[in-house]
Amino acid sequence: MKKKTIALLSGGVSPERKVSLNSGTQVFDALDKDKYNVVRYDPKTDLAKLATDAPGIDAALIILHGPYGEDGTMQGMLDLLQIPYQGSGVLGSAVAMDKVLSKQLYEKAGLPTPPYVVLSRGDDMDPSDLVNRLGLPFVVKPARDGSSIGMTIVRETDAIEAALKKAFLQGPTVLVEAFIEGMEITGGILGNDDLEALPLIEIVPDKSRDFFDYEAKYVAGMTEEICPARIDAVLTEKAQDLATMAHRVLFCRGYSRTDMILSDQTFYVLETNTIPGMTATSLFPQAGAKAGYPFGKLLDRLIDLAIADHKPQA
Repeated sequence: MKKKTIALLSGGVSPERKVSLNSGTQVFDALDKDKYNVVRYDPKTDLAKLATDAPGIDAALIILHGPYGEDGTMQGMLDLLQIPYQGSGVLGSAVAMDKVLSKQLYEKAGLPTPPYVVLSRGDDMDPSDLVNRLGLPFVVKPARDGSSIGMTIVRETDAIEAALKKAFLQGPTVLVEAFIEGMEITGGILGNDDLEALPLIEIVPDKSRDFFDYEAKYVAGMTEEICPARIDAVLTEKAQDLATMAHRVLFCRGYSRTDMILSDQTFYVLETNTIPGMTATSLFPQAGAKAGYPFGKLLDRLIDLAIADHKPQA
């Protein structure tokens, strides 16, 4: 059988570059070299080479996070080059990357999500108004970044200004969201048209962390990740249904991972990731392994879904 040539894209120019490079290395190591000829590209330096090589590439794996990788930008370039790639296309990637637009679509579809306020840089903002509308604590986060970059849980009124300043460093729009106390659950979805809900994962950050922040996500031992989550069958089915609905509502393809909070037997949908972390110990691969897809087999599945979902134009 002829080997497929796979373009492995990692690195890029977002604040999550380091995580992307690390993930790319682990994906490279896990890919079966008897099946694939794997060529690595860093979008920061290698876009021209990618374009030149495009006719010989069978599929791409986008292992990029944040702007210019997860937001539809790279997906659009690959569409122009007629290179199949895993996961959502331009529309789904752009929609899911925007936390404000995602929440508006969740609401329209009837998905429960925490109350929120949207602020733009330069808006007149009265801290007491935010407290009156959302109560304390509340969460301040950039509208278009991942990995909890720029995010703060505000517990005191005098901390609001600093939290907003931190979030606005990442972009012109900030989401201020009511904080829901409860169990953090994440649900993975795999497939194009026929969707498979993967086992749920319960996320328990170390007590030293205020929330599931950047360090809790990427520093070994900072977080306990329990799969399957310690909830009953009824709640499990409900959470998987919500993850499936979120995937469809945001026009996702291939795979996604939706984060939720369970509070008083009610789930609140927080956000959906179109390129979940892809190291062997990341949340989505952990759930995939429980469902019978060891890391290498999961990558095989994503490549197959990519090729099936992206037919070259005549």
